[in-house]
Amino acid sequence: MHMRTETTGDGPTLLLLHGLGATGEVWNGFETHLRESWQGSWIVPDLPGHGRSEPLSRYTFGGLGAAIAAELPDSEVIVLGHSLGGVLGLTLASGWFGVPVRAVCGLGIKVEWTPDDLAKAAAVAAKPARVFATREEAAERWLKVAGLFGLWDKESPLVSAGLVSGEDGWRTALDPLAFAVGAPDMHGLISVSKARVLLAAGQNDLMSPETHLRDFGVDFAVLPNLGHNAHVEAPAAVLALLKRHFS
Repeated sequence: MHMRTETTGDGPTLLLLHGLGATGEVWNGFETHLRESWQGSWIVPDLPGHGRSEPLSRYTFGGLGAAIAAELPDSEVIVLGHSLGGVLGLTLASGWFGVPVRAVCGLGIKVEWTPDDLAKAAAVAAKPARVFATREEAAERWLKVAGLFGLWDKESPLVSAGLVSGEDGWRTALDPLAFAVGAPDMHGLISVSKARVLLAAGQNDLMSPETHLRDFGVDFAVLPNLGHNAHVEAPAAVLALLKRHFS
């Protein structure tokens, strides 16, 4: 699995997990603020089947969690995970994979799934990756899949990790089968968590409205005037939230 680590002191280690379709580059702006004010380390992987990481033969929350755990050092971590990454943080916090997780912040997790939502995800998973004639077309597709369209420019070098070029053209690096991961058992994951849990979302995040976050009996926070990718829109605000709850 593609993974990078950076250290600015001997404090706690952050594990930063991106959402479905994205890559570790979504934490680029967040890391800028970490370098200025975080006395510790952070680890940024591309999830299996995303970016520069190899795909899995089948995608489950347990399988993804096991793949991440196998690459982590034997030390305590705080997990900040966005969307799918937040679910995987909760999966690791179960203790089933041997990772000592102190706390988990799940940002923008979609917790309510309709049959139509699941059917659409399964349909995407069943299709092969589309090949595009130009990088620009593939970049636009990747930005839309990752929920970053309008936040990043298609020409940004940050987009490159989400693209693959070949003799036949360009495609997104995302393995479409990852969409078949399904809906998380949030109540089950939270009930077995050995870590402190914080659920958070942007005020304008239609995938994770405040009313959904209230249902789990754990701390929750709403970030004013932000959307689904709050960590990209306002990384300083997300870092401040993390410090406020877990410092």
